[in-house]
Amino acid sequence: METFGFDWLGDPAAWVGLATLIVLEVVLGIDNLIFIAILVDKLPPHQQDRARIMGLSLALIMRLALLTLMSWMIKLTQPLFSLGPVDFSGRDLILILGGFFLLFKGTLELHERIEGRAQHASGARLHASFGLIVTQIIILDAVFSIDAVITAVGMVEQLSVMMVAVVFAIGVMLFASKPLTKFVNAHPTVVVLCLGFLLMIGFSLVIEGFGFHVPKGYLYAAIGFSVLIEALNQVARRNLKKEEQHRPMRERTAEGIMRMLGRKPLIGPEQPQTDKAAPAAAQVFGEEERNMVSGVLTLADRNIHSIMTPRNDVSWINLDDSPDDIRQQIIKTPHSFFPVCRGSLDEVIGIGRAKELLTDILTSGNVKLSRLRDPLIVHESIGALRLMETLKRSRGQLVLVTDEFGTIEGVVTPIDVFEAIAGEFPDEDESPDIIQEDENRWKVDGAADIHHLEQVLATDGLVNDEEGYSTLAGYLLGRFGHLPAPGDACELERPHARFTFKVLRLEGRRIATVLVERSPVMPDSDAASEAS
Repeated sequence: METFGFDWLGDPAAWVGLATLIVLEVVLGIDNLIFIAILVDKLPPHQQDRARIMGLSLALIMRLALLTLMSWMIKLTQPLFSLGPVDFSGRDLILILGGFFLLFKGTLELHERIEGRAQHASGARLHASFGLIVTQIIILDAVFSIDAVITAVGMVEQLSVMMVAVVFAIGVMLFASKPLTKFVNAHPTVVVLCLGFLLMIGFSLVIEGFGFHVPKGYLYAAIGFSVLIEALNQVARRNLKKEEQHRPMRERTAEGIMRMLGRKPLIGPEQPQTDKAAPAAAQVFGEEERNMVSGVLTLADRNIHSIMTPRNDVSWINLDDSPDDIRQQIIKTPHSFFPVCRGSLDEVIGIGRAKELLTDILTSGNVKLSRLRDPLIVHESIGALRLMETLKRSRGQLVLVTDEFGTIEGVVTPIDVFEAIAGEFPDEDESPDIIQEDENRWKVDGAADIHHLEQVLATDGLVNDEEGYSTLAGYLLGRFGHLPAPGDACELERPHARFTFKVLRLEGRRIATVLVERSPVMPDSDAASEAS
């Protein structure tokens, strides 16, 4: 090796050697830079930049010092002692100790990352001490500097060329250290991959210290292939994230909470996603709690037909009836408000309060039209959220729902919206739409809300807003394709159970009562074992 000088400045071959050595030094320093990034992440944010710059500065000083002590480094290859057929030099001992340190540090970091050791206490993150992290950086610099210095000695002969290459490489690493640190800390899989590299490098140093030469090309090829695969994974994740961002925020939030509550959001009409968190969620949230939160999250997606009281069930006052008949109707029907009409529900005069209607009949013998409230009428295409705003302005009275031809389709009250969220609340003159006879058997009214029935049966596959039905009768008519006869049945196959819907009774052209039975479905493996 020549003395320190710059006589090589006019030699083109020396410049080529310098450029090649700079590239190699940068490549050899990337692993050092990555592990410094992993270590400084344990420090408070205001100390991370200082530790990173200090760590790279120490690496520069250490490599320059080792280069100036090259005559001493060359003597480290002289055998110090023998253990059987293997001779150990000072360089071998440094490689073995450094390799074991990398194996120990890599295993410790990998265990901490994968096992998920507690990183927070009392709401604040736990940070390592600055001195401890700097000490670990110094040891890492020492281990990786030996490799870099040996590479420099093997590439060129001029000491000044080696030092210029090392200084330039460290400068590049300083410039790239902050963005690389942010990237590594933002991608946990990259950290795990880098720790795998650390283990591989540590193992190669140990076996090289025992006299078994490991070609560096093999290591770089393995690292390069792994980096390529991880780069493809990062691109795939980024594309998936972009695709997710095109979905409405409310939909993504609702789906995430549904998973947390143990519900299974659908990919398609018949493709439920698997949710491994469901059993844990079921222990945290009770069934009623899950159903109620599910009702809130799905309310905006429901059409008004699934919320309103249909036309056939609306109680209304006909002014053509006698005052005595009107009085008896008001007394028998436990409602606070009634649509007041003349001859037909479509001929609405106004909305009357029950106690005011009774007072008028008892005092004057007829209904006073001047005391009626103006009807609030909405179109059937109105969304659930806009409907709630209308109900807020109604001050407790009902809202009439019409189709495009002005025909009254039904009425909506605040209690109807509440039932869509929390389930059915039958009036005194009503019986529950869903009666559970035993654990796997229900008797259901054909007019039962299909959303509520899904919750009671703890399944999916019944609701399909594109088909336009909102009741069990609508679902069955869609399945049969015609009005079924008593005794007709159809099945719904789900991964966890099979549901049988059997029509028990008709009222005219309406499905009145349905028997729902649930039977477990055995996995294919269990069915095959029983068949054998």
